[in-house]
Amino acid sequence: MENYNLKKGLICGTIGVLGISLQPIIANSRPSVIDPYIFAAVTALIMATIFFPLFVLERHKLNSSIDVDVNSNEKLYSLLNGWKKKNNLKFLVIIGITFSIVPVLLYVSFELAGAINSSLTLKSEVFFALLFGYIFLKEKRISKVQLLFCATLFFGVYIAITQGSFNLLEFNIGVLILLIDVALFTLIHTFTKSRFDRNELSPIQVVFIRSLLSGIILFSTYFIFFPLDKLNIVFNPNYFIYYLLMGFDYSVSLFLWYKTLSYIQIGKAGVLNSVTPIITALFSWIILDDVFTTFHLIGMVIIIISIYMIVREKKLKKNLILDEKK
Repeated sequence: MENYNLKKGLICGTIGVLGISLQPIIANSRPSVIDPYIFAAVTALIMATIFFPLFVLERHKLNSSIDVDVNSNEKLYSLLNGWKKKNNLKFLVIIGITFSIVPVLLYVSFELAGAINSSLTLKSEVFFALLFGYIFLKEKRISKVQLLFCATLFFGVYIAITQGSFNLLEFNIGVLILLIDVALFTLIHTFTKSRFDRNELSPIQVVFIRSLLSGIILFSTYFIFFPLDKLNIVFNPNYFIYYLLMGFDYSVSLFLWYKTLSYIQIGKAGVLNSVTPIITALFSWIILDDVFTTFHLIGMVIIIISIYMIVREKKLKKNLILDEKK
């Protein structure tokens, strides 16, 4: 069973990594007339449309399981109705508002930083996940080895962004925006994880509700900032393919990422996910004619090694704790 799950996890993870790698490419391939605001709005609504049948199917499955598996009724009831609790409804509204901001900043930073630099910068999520896990989830303290390789990871990003000049003036503003964005969505993911652990919410529920709320918020406020004649951007069939591609890619890669985590350990999934900059760089060079430099390669190697060592250290700490309990 373990090998079977590993195989399924690797298949889901590989396809998911491909989807994640293509996101900066799709975002930067869209016509300049499609601004980040409306791109985020329509993409979110497409994601909500894709996840709605999954949301309904999950509820049907949970309802059916309650009648069959009496011993797990408490857990199943919690998963089925936990999102209706007052505190979770408030939390879902916060997620909806946050993910109205996150994708807009994401697409702005993709434009400013470029696909390759963006993909490398996104790997900083490993550091923020460790930090917020320790602060808010009371996870084990961050070791000196992990701190060392977190610093090394950022050094790799710095080398790639400044192209080895180590000049702060060469630091791209898009990278700074992206770092803030990564910290923001990782913080929300941290609080979401605690609700997953308590079986109060499921990934499908969260993605559907957050996409629906953020799509409604963004679309309803768009014309406060932009003129009404921009409406043709939404309904122009020549542009709709870009919304559809991003919505489909984001939905599939997110769903497969959750499936990957259900099959294999987060450490293995994290290492698998660390290769996204390689795929992004390849497609960025082919599709967008972006230049892939030696400093990009050096930064990429440093980042991948750093992620491997951070995840490896986390696994060693976990094994040590288990041995002490025996």
